[in-house]
Amino acid sequence: MVALCGLWSSPEEERVEVTDGDAVELSHVGTAAYNALRKRHGWHHNNLWNVTSGKMIGDLQQTPANLWRTTREPSTGQDNWFPQKLGKIMSKTKMWCDIMSLGPPDGLFLDKMKEALKTISDNAASAEKPVIIRMMFGNIVGMPVNCNALVKELTSDLPSDSNIQLWVGAWRKGSSWNHAKLIAVDGKYLHTGGHNLWDPHYLKSNPVHDLSIEMEGRVTVDGHMFANKQWAFIQSKQSSVVGQCAENVPDSVPLIWKNRVIVSEFPEGKAAEFPPVFTASSVPMYGKLDDSVPIISMGRQGSLTIRDRPSDDAFVAMIDAANSVIRMTLQDLGPVCIPNTKMALPGLSWPKNYMDALARVIWLKGVDVEIVLSNPGSIPGGLGPLEACYGNGWSCVDVAAEIIKRIIKQFPDADDAHLRQKVEDNLRICFVKHAKSSTYPDGTNIGLHSKYFIIDDVCSYTGSQNLYVCDLAEWGVVVDDKAATARMIDTYWAPMWSASYTPSDCDVQEVMDGLEVDRDGEQLSLLSIENQAKHSESARLSSNCSANSKLYGTEVEAI
Repeated sequence: MVALCGLWSSPEEERVEVTDGDAVELSHVGTAAYNALRKRHGWHHNNLWNVTSGKMIGDLQQTPANLWRTTREPSTGQDNWFPQKLGKIMSKTKMWCDIMSLGPPDGLFLDKMKEALKTISDNAASAEKPVIIRMMFGNIVGMPVNCNALVKELTSDLPSDSNIQLWVGAWRKGSSWNHAKLIAVDGKYLHTGGHNLWDPHYLKSNPVHDLSIEMEGRVTVDGHMFANKQWAFIQSKQSSVVGQCAENVPDSVPLIWKNRVIVSEFPEGKAAEFPPVFTASSVPMYGKLDDSVPIISMGRQGSLTIRDRPSDDAFVAMIDAANSVIRMTLQDLGPVCIPNTKMALPGLSWPKNYMDALARVIWLKGVDVEIVLSNPGSIPGGLGPLEACYGNGWSCVDVAAEIIKRIIKQFPDADDAHLRQKVEDNLRICFVKHAKSSTYPDGTNIGLHSKYFIIDDVCSYTGSQNLYVCDLAEWGVVVDDKAATARMIDTYWAPMWSASYTPSDCDVQEVMDGLEVDRDGEQLSLLSIENQAKHSESARLSSNCSANSKLYGTEVEAI
């Protein structure tokens, strides 16, 4: 019953506690996450979280690659391997492929996806059943995906009798939309992490740093299951009277509704209006692979659920479980700033749930916290600030001061001398750098988009979820294995930290002097139309949206 109920929001008063038989080999950190999930979010077991297993393929996939020890500009084409890798994973599809990202692919990402679809179509020619492909994107405020144009472009090289069925969907509910990034193939091959599908951000000049992981095994089923909820929402909205009217309105035509859902299918007239629901029987059941490690998949669906945000609670539990060290590589912790100020946009605040947990382990256990952040105002690929801006505007001192303020909030008797000692001994925050330089050769700030953290060097999270406040749909995986984590540290964290950390980014005296500064945004009334519009704009700016694609439409934002 629990698995089936995951397609709907749980009643506000109900909490279903579950037990997962695969949770026997978890570390103390994984166990803490599991207990938070099973006790508070049992309703969403197998849909928004699961304890499972998977085999990590190669090392963490980081772009740009091999720049930590140099200040040179990446050579042309050096990271073209990444969209090629995504195309190869897609090309393995024999039965079912789910693709999720913030926005539609462009440039080489689009080319490689089209090539993959052609390979899938060729391989499916003699198959008894058509191959199912579902692509899900987010309808960013003011930039709805033109699903009709995207389907036409993706299938332009396919024969009219292709034995595949493709659906492209996009949604927004208020200020929530899809932000998860994953490719799940046949319940066996998985790719997930922070990378979007945007050529200018990763493959052109001054690329932003990002991180993803490739896996094989049972964890892939969880990626397919996560997609179901969003497709169910699109179907429910599109099947209504209003939704049926919207079906006949081109994506480029402005709408005034708060919710925006769109779906297009291929082949038109053969594929149903909506894709089938993925179930465990949709693909073969694979056994546990050799070299598999314990995995906890976890996510959230934003406003598609009433109040439940499973991964948020799991993150807090993992931080609270730390005994020695927490290492984080994040775009930001602070909210989006009003341009050219140190003031949060209206309605936005700091993530006090995570910062309270960081404060607790620093104060009570003396845990070391090391955080790498994006340099403010980082803009890759010659794009404009409204197309791509990585770094919400806060300094490392701002972030450190907000963490120390959470110690004071929870432990009012904390004295200045001990607080200062904690900053000196346990809290290290810096901006991402190449060989200690925070800029590319032309002076452009180096950007960071990864959402990655390690707890006690025994497990790590890789996924789409930022730790700053933004209520989007997210998904990622916790690899709960000490040996796998050690390899991640050796190949990613250690060289990145060595290149980036400089004590001057976070001066102790400046942190202490900044404890009286109010860095939260104006509080918004839930009933204020003007403030709701501001909140939607805040969410849009938090998404690093790319406006350079012909595959977006335009609209008047609903309020």
